[in-house]
Amino acid sequence: MAEQHNEGEIVRDWQVPPRPSDTPLSGKYVRLERLSADRHAADLYRANSADRDGLIWKYLPYGPYSSVSGYHHWVREVESHADPHFMAMIDPETGHAGGVMSLMRIAPELGSIEVGHINIAPVMQRTQAVSEAIFLLMKWVFEAGYRRFEWKCDAANLRSRRSAERFGFSFEGVFRQHLISKGRNRDTAWFACIDKDWPALKEAYGAWLSPANFNAEGRQLESLADLTRLVRVSNDPLG
Repeated sequence: MAEQHNEGEIVRDWQVPPRPSDTPLSGKYVRLERLSADRHAADLYRANSADRDGLIWKYLPYGPYSSVSGYHHWVREVESHADPHFMAMIDPETGHAGGVMSLMRIAPELGSIEVGHINIAPVMQRTQAVSEAIFLLMKWVFEAGYRRFEWKCDAANLRSRRSAERFGFSFEGVFRQHLISKGRNRDTAWFACIDKDWPALKEAYGAWLSPANFNAEGRQLESLADLTRLVRVSNDPLG
């Protein structure tokens, strides 16, 4: 019997997308703007200080910081980086920063980009702002013309793995001994969504973010995980 070789589909009319810009991304619950030491460092340090046990730093390759000057110095070092492209998460009502995330491993020529360096202070944890921030990034990524949006995390970070799936990223496997972080081995769990997933994910986020999906106490009526479940092509066995 002749051996069959399946070739990849021809990609037609695709153009290399732009790199991220400094233009803010605004939603109802959050605004993403370019991270700045002068504008955001003190605010973020105060918000991060509510995390008494340092859990928000556990899986990041840096931090925690024992002083506002130390954190300010870190922000000063990374604020002008083209990759990662760091952004502060701003509460539109108060104007205060409550988290950081970035677009990174930016490869326009491959149509691939990743979200990472996610660090959410307690004040923004488990709020609509976090999910909307991911939606705003995802919307920009696919409307800019990227084909693939990635999420990678320490395989031991079960919370991040569950978040990836909740946000609509499909599990793609674990890279063993991928990195050494803070002196420890890191196996890395890979997730991604692609441009073909975007129309259904956009609809799922739209339904979840709708005011009709929250009761008077602000509790969700339908979970984002349920809305994105049918879009994901594979599931994390540990999720």
